Amino acid sequence: MEAIETATRAGLHRAGAAALTAMLRERGDHAAAVACTCGGQARYHDQRSKRLLTVLGPVELERAYYVCPRCHESLIPRDRELDVEKHEFSPGVRRMMALVGSEASFDGGREQLDLLAGLEVTAKAVERQAEAIGADIAAREQEQIRRAKQLEFPEVCAPTVPVLYIEMDGTGIPVVKAETEGRSGKVEGVPAHTREVKLGCVFTQTGLDEEGRPVRDEESTSYVAAIETAEDFGLRIYTEAWRRGWSRAKKKVVIGDGAVWIWNLADQHFPGAIQIVDLYHARQHLWDLSAKLFPADEQTRKRWTACRLKQLEAGKIEALVKSLGELGSQGPELAKLASNEAEYFERNKERMRYPWFRAQGLFVGSGVVEAGCKEVIGSRLKRSGMFWSVQGANAIIALRCCRLSGSFADYWESRSGAA
Repeated sequence: MEAIETATRAGLHRAGAAALTAMLRERGDHAAAVACTCGGQARYHDQRSKRLLTVLGPVELERAYYVCPRCHESLIPRDRELDVEKHEFSPGVRRMMALVGSEASFDGGREQLDLLAGLEVTAKAVERQAEAIGADIAAREQEQIRRAKQLEFPEVCAPTVPVLYIEMDGTGIPVVKAETEGRSGKVEGVPAHTREVKLGCVFTQTGLDEEGRPVRDEESTSYVAAIETAEDFGLRIYTEAWRRGWSRAKKKVVIGDGAVWIWNLADQHFPGAIQIVDLYHARQHLWDLSAKLFPADEQTRKRWTACRLKQLEAGKIEALVKSLGELGSQGPELAKLASNEAEYFERNKERMRYPWFRAQGLFVGSGVVEAGCKEVIGSRLKRSGMFWSVQGANAIIALRCCRLSGSFADYWESRSGAA
């Protein structure tokens, strides 16, 4: 049965390719001359053929070929009209390659195209097309960021947003050795093997569930990410927040872990927003500290941690900091560790008023961006054996963010001569 199915599909593809070839054949007389970008007139030279892989299989195109006597550049207007200029793949095939290249390894994408669409391409072709389309998406994002930086925001007529959230986090991906030269790793004296991807997500909340817990609006999450400095990422997440309606939000919330760069960006780009440290991240600080304070006494460790967690959940951060300050008698090493943790909670105390946040029906965890780190970044760029260049990684990251934000169809419709 499978052999019959496959043979039938191949036959239908051949018939479809023949019909497509006839449909794409230029009709009537060609123009004697066409306008050139230099301002001159390119003159007709001859007919040129081109082999093109389409979703129906290979086709042969015959197109008029022009040469400009002024600048000596060649033009093939038909290629531009069909969006195949400097391409050996049709727009439909390039879209398929972008899809499979963003989801699986490039060789895995090649296999998917062969099995599911009956198209034979190389893994390198999938890589080139996926990264080229991702790079085009990234270039468009940079143009939007440039306009946002200059406060050139388009006017949007849309309803107000009840609650709009921004969450930020970072996750490392493996890169080739050349991308880590001069960078120290997490362990002193050991070179770095990864580069950090900064990821941000924006989503909205309209209401609460029956138990009074906040509910994220369905399909409201959009993502932005890149391997870049915190300063550049700040402009990226700022642009996305404004695109999503930051100026129209009744409540504005920024959630993150304790990373200083997150709160620096929040203060810089989103002044006045409610800032919340992820509760689960704060809890982990206490569990990690207790494990070092009482490594051999589980009962004491659990009792001490329960008391500190109770203070944390009640938003009594001053009392928690005082409790940590009383650990100075544990020895110099543990005293220093407790002091560092006390400084962490003191620095973030206003971001840890969890009862007040909950009373307003707000999220107190950064689960959305943490899930995004796994789904947007990890599931594609952190697979076994993968090592990326920063340029290639950023192209695939841009492509995945576009797709998982539900924006890829809009991008594809709006593009003009994109890679």
